Amino acid sequence: MASPDSPALRSVHDRAELAAIFLTDPALYAYELGDLDDFFWPYTTWYRRGDDVALVYHGSGEPTLLAIGRPDQVTGLTELLAELLPLLPRQVYAHITAGAEKAVESRFRVEPSGLHLKMALTDPSRLGAGPADAVLLTRVDLPELLELYATAYPGNGFDPRMIDTGQYVGIRRGGALVAVAGVHVWSPAYRVAALGNVTTLPELRGQGVGKAAVTALCHHLAATVDHVGLNVKADNAAAVGLYAGLGFTVVGEYHELMLSS
Repeated sequence: MASPDSPALRSVHDRAELAAIFLTDPALYAYELGDLDDFFWPYTTWYRRGDDVALVYHGSGEPTLLAIGRPDQVTGLTELLAELLPLLPRQVYAHITAGAEKAVESRFRVEPSGLHLKMALTDPSRLGAGPADAVLLTRVDLPELLELYATAYPGNGFDPRMIDTGQYVGIRRGGALVAVAGVHVWSPAYRVAALGNVTTLPELRGQGVGKAAVTALCHHLAATVDHVGLNVKADNAAAVGLYAGLGFTVVGEYHELMLSS
């Protein structure tokens, strides 16, 4: 039970208040800062307890819970989640900093999806030159992009609205779209982006095509953002190695969990 001096859980509707917290560590909070942007803000609900913040995002499909912090915030995040449990949807996909995930077990049936890493681009000099054949994708390319995802990345989290950000880069071979790198969030206002929905046709993997798409996208993003992050499953050695080779380093660990009651 919380003591009388413990901070109270409260809903937050002030972007400046939230940004002040997240800007202390933009690499760790790239997703949260991106969700403050006008493009995403209407789909967000924010909760704060002391300096710990949780987000419930309702923008596409099932709700997503983000409860992310540094290792020294695990206790605070655990207490925040314990108080937040009655307010959460009956089913929600959660991203919870490693060590705080047990807080949800008292209410939800938990299906773990594994430990994930947060990585940030800390050494852009390792990107190298961007490929000459990379192209920015638009709404015109959406049917072909959806076909690529169906073939190469079924079960992806692509929201078709994201193509309108202008931050999706494709690689073509023989006129056909064979690889793509995009974003989950992009905010020129807060100068952050989080890479996502990166894939390559299975028969071309290991040939550097996906790496070329990511490289081109990072160069393109440099015109509007200062911080580029991404999430990747910890046991995906190929992807972790690719991003490390491009200048990304690990800045946090968290668990992805499907919660249902």
